[in-house]
Amino acid sequence: MPWVSFIGLNAMSDGPGDFVSRLNRLDSCAISDALDKLRIAGVVPGLPQYASTRRIAGRVLTVKLGTGARSSEKPRHLCAAAIELAQPADILVVEQRTGVVAGCWGGILTLAAKLRGISGVVADGLVRDIDEARQHDFPVFARGLTTFTARGRVVEISTNQPVRIGDVEVKFGDYTIADSSGVVFIPADDIERVLTAGEEIAAREAAMIKALLAGEPVTRVMGTDYEHMLRR
Repeated sequence: MPWVSFIGLNAMSDGPGDFVSRLNRLDSCAISDALDKLRIAGVVPGLPQYASTRRIAGRVLTVKLGTGARSSEKPRHLCAAAIELAQPADILVVEQRTGVVAGCWGGILTLAAKLRGISGVVADGLVRDIDEARQHDFPVFARGLTTFTARGRVVEISTNQPVRIGDVEVKFGDYTIADSSGVVFIPADDIERVLTAGEEIAAREAAMIKALLAGEPVTRVMGTDYEHMLRR
């Protein structure tokens, strides 16, 4: 859990920027616990961090990839439109569940996203050019790695339409937090109550840390109260 710099922060927020600031003060485990407490689906296992060690948190832009030919519109490379639409600190979320072994993210996209101020990418699919992402300290979370290009294999189906990442439906404007522990999504309609629950959980864990440092035995600190912390 993070150090509790958020303690004392006014729980009321009036815009997405405030939500992102509060989300950045937490970690994926606190938000996962908050989702458990509120019975909201949002945790997606199996998306390890392949580049950078920085935690990312922000609003989501979505890209869905598929197979077949694009429509007659002017050709463009996958994810390029989403990068141009993104605001600083946004996070790109890419669905590539076609079964085709092909990268859904690469080095040129990484540089373009970095220059745009995008915080990172979460891909339910394979990515490539990971060394370039590491050189740019650009956080990448993905199913795995490949050298195979997307060209001639997969195409972009939609931008900022709902995608499925693991078992979770993710929409444009939702929120995500991702770090070395995992990736968690938060529906935009639930962000306020999830943040409030996450802040309460993190504050209680901070009190437990303080008690341990003061010499309290761990059996007492992690007793009944901790086990029941996620009860509604």
